[in-house]
Amino acid sequence: MRVVMTSDQCLTGTDRVAEVSKSLDAKWYINVQGDEPFLNPQSLQTIIAAARGATSTVQVINAFSSITNEDDFRSVTVPKMVCDINNRLVYASRAAIPTTKSLQFVHARRQIGLYAFSKDALHRFAKYGKKTPLEELEDIEILRFVEMGLEVVMIEVNSVGIAIDTPQDLARATQYLEAHPELI
Repeated sequence: MRVVMTSDQCLTGTDRVAEVSKSLDAKWYINVQGDEPFLNPQSLQTIIAAARGATSTVQVINAFSSITNEDDFRSVTVPKMVCDINNRLVYASRAAIPTTKSLQFVHARRQIGLYAFSKDALHRFAKYGKKTPLEELEDIEILRFVEMGLEVVMIEVNSVGIAIDTPQDLARATQYLEAHPELI
């Protein structure tokens, strides 16, 4: 496996992938973020297939899954996303979105740290040189693409739905593994 060390000056994981794309030529770059230890290998295959079958207008692909419980919906460590009717990303937030007027949880989608980027999209992302205003506010890097006017295609995948970003997430992951020893 080829390994590329990136600089310590990268703002985000996507900036790291953009740095790699300068020295490793490819049509698409796949990013699996390290906080997704329960990523289903089929989900990775789904994203690869989406990239291979993408039209020339598609430059960014991101995975999502349904949120099935209100705790995840309300958690600030679970990025929620809203798509248009064609599964194009409209917005992503750490806030509980979408919601009713009375702030009830009805249904929502969780962004997953699994992406495919075209070389051009990565270069545009990195060339911006800093976080965009909403990206900075929400601390969700996919928003830089949205704020720059790039279309982000969202692809649904199956997911356990436990990203590990906090000690509480680690405790949930440990409980999940204890309940599913076949995964160890």
